[in-house]
Amino acid sequence: MSDENPIDDTTHGPPAGTARTQWQEERTTFQRVYDVITGATEYTSAKEIGERADCSTDGARRVLSQLIEMGIVEYQGDRPREYRRNDSYFRWRRVDTLAREHSVSDLREQVDALLEEDQSFQDRFEAPDPNAVSPAVFEHVEHESIHEQWEGLTRWRSVREDLEVLQQAIHRAERDSEGNAKTSASA
Repeated sequence: MSDENPIDDTTHGPPAGTARTQWQEERTTFQRVYDVITGATEYTSAKEIGERADCSTDGARRVLSQLIEMGIVEYQGDRPREYRRNDSYFRWRRVDTLAREHSVSDLREQVDALLEEDQSFQDRFEAPDPNAVSPAVFEHVEHESIHEQWEGLTRWRSVREDLEVLQQAIHRAERDSEGNAKTSASA
């Protein structure tokens, strides 16, 4: 395994310092392993997950097996088996939450705003999508502007991802409302 930590502590995982002690005392083993694995974007051993979750390797494996059955975690290999979060599950959950908590018209308004932002990025970078931006864009740019350009590309990728998720949420919300309308009509 590389020296790079496969668990992203900036967005998920256990807190640091005094908050970590409180986290260890107030959360169950299941909750702590869940907290750790949701930050694992690269395959990670049960031993490392157990260490981060302050539990035994066997305890981590038991929880990870449950999380695999629930679709929250995926794994590779057998000896040793390694685990990471199942990004498809979290994407599905995000789509489901958006569809339940927002109206179709609200979701469409968000899509329209993102489409405008996407178009402004296409104009700014003179490219149809962020992956088509030529490295030449950065050749004759002042050092300070390079960071701004990279931030723009990062934001553009986020806009594209958000558009996909919102469009899926709209489809789901429409399907759910049609199903509810049919159920109400037959009652």
